[in-house]
Amino acid sequence: MRLLIVEDERRLARSLALGLGAEGYVVDVVHDGAEGLRRATEGDHDLVILDIMLPGLNGYRVCAALRAAGYRTPILMLTAKDGEYDEAEGLDTGADDYLTKPFSYVVLRARVRALLRRRGRSVPPVHEIGRLTVDTGARRVRVAGEETALTAKEYAVLEHLVLRAGQVVTKAEILDHVWDFAYSGDPNIVEVYVSALRRKLGADVIRTVRGAGYVLERP
Repeated sequence: MRLLIVEDERRLARSLALGLGAEGYVVDVVHDGAEGLRRATEGDHDLVILDIMLPGLNGYRVCAALRAAGYRTPILMLTAKDGEYDEAEGLDTGADDYLTKPFSYVVLRARVRALLRRRGRSVPPVHEIGRLTVDTGARRVRVAGEETALTAKEYAVLEHLVLRAGQVVTKAEILDHVWDFAYSGDPNIVEVYVSALRRKLGADVIRTVRGAGYVLERP
């Protein structure tokens, strides 16, 4: 899952990015409204965490512009304001949820998960593909009924392939969805994680399509 944080308090933005990144989310961070609007419309994010008090365009205007353009990704608004009219304005411009600063990280994490579950209601949270069972709600993986521990990045690669099961997924698509935009290392890192998944899940679970990418095979 890829998240976009639009927050001008850099320490808070970094803290959120580190916390959510440690849980396996890919997190992009920008610090002003205009850049947030651009990154949201150009990117492929599963959720936007949007501060209201931003330089340039404020969060209300960013949210309204996104919704006017048909943007359907969930938006969680953050603000230091705590009046009921402020909350109402945020929701009226198209936000899906609203969190007042200061807030508990545990609460924010729960709100993020709830919004992602709501977005994915049409997609079953438990995917059974041959011997493999992936519960995307609980982020748990089983092989032939036995739970298998994965690192956050291994799980993120697997989840992306599971949601596209039976389709060829290119290395570039995996890089774009699982690593953040600032990653400038060797793109062969994808091969490293696919190899690790094969060792843990079985060599036949992920097939390489030469010159094209990878496919999670359906039996």
